[in-house]
Amino acid sequence: MMRRRTTLLASCTALALSLGATACGGGGPVSAGGGDKALSGQTVTVAGVWTGSEQKNFQKVLDAFSAKTGAKTQFISTGDNVSTVVGSKIEGGNAPDVVMVPQVGVLQQFAKKGWLKPLSATTEKAVDTGYAPVWKKYGSVDGRLYGLYFKAAHKSTVWYSPAALTQAGVKPPKTYDEMLKAGHTVSDSGLAAFSVAGQDGWTLTDWFENIYLSQAGPEKYDALAAHKLKWTDASVIKALGTLGKLFKDKQLIAGGQKEALNTDFPGSVEKVFGPKPEAGMVYEGDFVAGVAHDQFGKTIGTDANFFPFPAVDGGKAPVVSGGDAAVVLKDGKNATAGMKLLEYLATPEAAAVWAKAGGFLSPNKKLSLDSYGDDVTRATAKSLVSAGDSVRFDMSDQAPAAFGGTKGAGEWKLLQDFLSDPSNPKGTAAQLEAAAAKAYKG
Repeated sequence: MMRRRTTLLASCTALALSLGATACGGGGPVSAGGGDKALSGQTVTVAGVWTGSEQKNFQKVLDAFSAKTGAKTQFISTGDNVSTVVGSKIEGGNAPDVVMVPQVGVLQQFAKKGWLKPLSATTEKAVDTGYAPVWKKYGSVDGRLYGLYFKAAHKSTVWYSPAALTQAGVKPPKTYDEMLKAGHTVSDSGLAAFSVAGQDGWTLTDWFENIYLSQAGPEKYDALAAHKLKWTDASVIKALGTLGKLFKDKQLIAGGQKEALNTDFPGSVEKVFGPKPEAGMVYEGDFVAGVAHDQFGKTIGTDANFFPFPAVDGGKAPVVSGGDAAVVLKDGKNATAGMKLLEYLATPEAAAVWAKAGGFLSPNKKLSLDSYGDDVTRATAKSLVSAGDSVRFDMSDQAPAAFGGTKGAGEWKLLQDFLSDPSNPKGTAAQLEAAAAKAYKG
């Protein structure tokens, strides 16, 4: 199950897929000392997709937990195949205590297989008081809370070069039509409007989801996400047509459709914020800021900024999110200590550790916005929290992996084909429905 991550740039030379090995850069289990601590002598093993800077910053959170409780921690990077790796470790009798799960569909799969422990009353109370109800919904299966959303992504942000928009004489748009119009003005000034990462099919699902949520509304979005609404529905065909207006406009896409299909996510950010800019704007989540800053030295708020993904056809501006949920495995050797870790992760204190380090958003409304290191991140976090129950989780992350999360197949591949030739939204919708029907049945 190939899934994209929020940085996609930091890589390990060798992923530690054995729970007996520490993932790259971890330096072994972390101890806070203090033998009188409540969990002294116990080691909590945490598995997750993070590598590089994300792993280092999460380790700071684990270190703070160690200092508080005396527990040691060990983080193992699974790579994107969380489900496969964790499943093999459970079967081998070597399950981690906690897993950071990046997809709703995988959380549901784990729960239905009986791998998870329901979260403690302490954690559930923290979720009830600190989170919008939608986050509890996405962490629950059959009415029981299994997942705590610790890290979120705001996937309704369009990033731009302030210099490029200033040169073109345009301001951040409020509607989708205004955005395309502004794009033509940027193009007339010498830069393409958008850099599109068509080589990564997941970015195209995000484009579709934002348009669909705003244009069709949250009820239809939920129905389509659960496949209670067919992909051949008129609302899907309309949204594909709206997306197609952008895809087929050679003035708007850097290098046209062919080059977009050869551009991956990091490359799409480079086309806007790299040393040789080719476009003025790139759509993707808040994690674009990390790439622009870490890879290309841009100052967020000055050299790189964002505007909210604009409203489509008079609908509300969308707020699509993703996130990593912490779950506790029944078969973990220290599942009780793992449950204590989740109680800690549910606190604003834990979220503040990573917020200070950067590259992080929390759905916990009790976390002070002052915890974030810059005004742009504060604005992004405020937008996410303020959206409350109108937030919708990434639709492809809710789907079976065969449809919504596999490279070269399902929704990813079909939307790449649509980028290549957006002339037949109805035909694309029929292909999407055929692929979805097969995946959801399985």
